[in-house]
Amino acid sequence: MQRHSAGMVALAVLLGLSACKGHEKKILIYASSDIKVDDTKQHVTVSEGTTHHEQELDFTSGDPVTLDVQSPQGKLSVSAVDDGLYILNLKTDTVIGSFKHVGASARDRLSQDELKRDVDSLQKLLLNQNVSEANRNYFIAPGKMVKISANPDGKVFGPFVSIPGSFDAGSVPELYKFYDISELREILANLQKQAQ
Repeated sequence: MQRHSAGMVALAVLLGLSACKGHEKKILIYASSDIKVDDTKQHVTVSEGTTHHEQELDFTSGDPVTLDVQSPQGKLSVSAVDDGLYILNLKTDTVIGSFKHVGASARDRLSQDELKRDVDSLQKLLLNQNVSEANRNYFIAPGKMVKISANPDGKVFGPFVSIPGSFDAGSVPELYKFYDISELREILANLQKQAQ
């Protein structure tokens, strides 16, 4: 009987451990100046500036996370309720980005039709058209926080940072690239010249 009882206890412990899922919320903060975060990681201060800065905050609680922000635009409060990967835009410009498809289907050169399709897609993105969670593209206005993935381990390359040619996309479960709206307008202008 004791042997049977010990087996039941061991089984209960294993089931209890497997039921405990780790929680993780990762919040990437973009700002145009230094980002100051207090020891609780829930009070964020940014000042005026013109240089892009990023800070990552990790939380391992299943509870919602609320950040209180003080910026030149005023005070605001944002919350991350579910586990996942978030971007908080504290810049004065909109931040735009999307999931990146990588792998064997990537091509070095685009046909004129593909180039025109890309120009059209970028124009819509700049106007916050065709933006949706299903399309995995994002238009994040200043002072807004958006969940971009349920997977907190996704890799994000932010504004003014290129994805290195040597980067192994297979080393991450998801890959995203974000741009400052002024940066994306410049890219669009260059593509429009090529499409003519």
